[in-house]
Amino acid sequence: MDLKRVLLVEDNANDIELILTALDQNRLANEVVVVRDGEEALDYLFRRGLYRLRMEGNPIAVLLDLKLPKVDGLEVLGQIKADPKLRMIPVVILTSSCEEQDLLHSYGLGSNAYVVKPVDFHEFVNAIRELGLFWAVINQPPPGSLPPLRAS
Repeated sequence: MDLKRVLLVEDNANDIELILTALDQNRLANEVVVVRDGEEALDYLFRRGLYRLRMEGNPIAVLLDLKLPKVDGLEVLGQIKADPKLRMIPVVILTSSCEEQDLLHSYGLGSNAYVVKPVDFHEFVNAIRELGLFWAVINQPPPGSLPPLRAS
């Protein structure tokens, strides 16, 4: 069975809870790894620091907030898309920013999607459900995003 792991990079505890609830209710990911700042996200992806011994394989998608402590989301996005081993991972910007410059900069750095977090609770949950459905079920992930299958 393939492990569909999603990396959620979000510092807002309420948003984390809503996202995890929406993904879990719809059974859209086997595992959601939550990191709360850009530095931790990079440590996870580059397998360094606390994550140096983490399981092989990249997440099938990264849900990335832009306004993060330590290292902002645009810098995280830039580093992901600049690295040959990571650039194929779909990165979905999930932010409250409607600013045109953030939108342009995100796509310019290689973002795969840009989603503005709805304010309404039900719209927020529906948006996460649809995102999860597309990236975890419908979309075919790039090679290397899933761990190798092991013989039983």
